[in-house]
Amino acid sequence: MARAFREQKLVIASHNRGKVREIAELLAPHQIDVLSAAELGLEEPAETGATFAQNAEIKARAAAAASALPALADDSGLAVTALAGRPGIRSARWAGPGKDFDDAMRRVHEMMEGHPDRSAEFVCALALCWPDGHCESFEGKIAGTLVWPPRGENGFGYDPMFVAEGHTITFGEMDAQKKHAISHRANAFQKLLEACFPS
Repeated sequence: MARAFREQKLVIASHNRGKVREIAELLAPHQIDVLSAAELGLEEPAETGATFAQNAEIKARAAAAASALPALADDSGLAVTALAGRPGIRSARWAGPGKDFDDAMRRVHEMMEGHPDRSAEFVCALALCWPDGHCESFEGKIAGTLVWPPRGENGFGYDPMFVAEGHTITFGEMDAQKKHAISHRANAFQKLLEACFPS
């Protein structure tokens, strides 16, 4: 049985403002005081895991230990079929130190040049860890197709080139509320909420 979250404060173990905003919006109905790792001046740990789940846990454990508060971390990325699952856990690193996702999207497009299979999936692993070392992990996915050129100004990361299965617009064109209802992060969040945030 998963541990229920009873605390009033939660650290989002991320320095990515788009990700922090999205997670805070998903948690809004639960009246939790959300703080980001950046606000608290926490260092970003090295993501040395081999999977999304391992990297999420590394980040959540580090933030919980440093802040003495429960911490929630997300590790997510784009897995492209034609690129054997890349960029995968290196999705953010493909954007370089300047977090230039226009460049990262261009790199994906160039590497896929001429390949007929445009399928991909977004994967999100969430880890919720407490200062005593206890962690709970959840994973969500959404399948889709990559388009070029990128479309839309909403979202972040690779959103402007990803069209979810059953849709015709990219995550970059989708309003936040609609994306929150279907995304890989929403999928993982639903599992987290059902397990750790009993009504």
